[in-house]
Amino acid sequence: MAASHRNWTAFNGHRFFFLFLYLMASLVFYPFVREGTVGYFIFRVAGSAGILLTVYVISMRRTILIAALLLAIPALFERMVPLRVDVMGVRFLPLFNTALSFAFDVLVVVIIFRRVFTKEEPKSETIFGALCIYLLVGFSFASAYGMVAALQHGAFYLNPLSNLHTVPERFDFVYYSFAIITSLGAAGMVPVSPQARSLSVIEAILGILYLAVLISRLVSAYKRQA
Repeated sequence: MAASHRNWTAFNGHRFFFLFLYLMASLVFYPFVREGTVGYFIFRVAGSAGILLTVYVISMRRTILIAALLLAIPALFERMVPLRVDVMGVRFLPLFNTALSFAFDVLVVVIIFRRVFTKEEPKSETIFGALCIYLLVGFSFASAYGMVAALQHGAFYLNPLSNLHTVPERFDFVYYSFAIITSLGAAGMVPVSPQARSLSVIEAILGILYLAVLISRLVSAYKRQA
């Protein structure tokens, strides 16, 4: 009983570390998952477990917990039961779920940001929290790009010389988002519509500012205490 309590305390004290590992694992295994396979189902279940892990990480107050659970429900349905209902050429329910999932991601980023950058004495867990924010912003913009592409046909152009398909998929937006936030450039995928281009510029600016100002501040403060 005492051992299990110690294990739970250790897990509770490293929430951001385990969330960081989950987000990195998602990036690593995403390209190897194909729809209609057993691995695809396992990946969707793991995604649902990741949402619950995220809710646990940010749950401090009852109001925050309730708001996070309400926004997490559509994301859970999106991962477990992918619905397809077309309204005027737009898959309405998946788009609605994606919008709520985006709102959930924004809520998580804001809560972790306030928790991480209000601490006067940064620790290793604070650094992992800051890294989680960076990765969550990348996934959040991927959802935003997906919504733009769903509402605007041809908002993104996939170069047929660099891609095996012509219609952007979920991982294409994940790849594009992290390529933009790291300022590497997404070869083979180009924003076409003004909204897609504007969103790309905003993400690139946020990525540079975050790494140049906030992360460097945390790391320097952590080194001074070591």
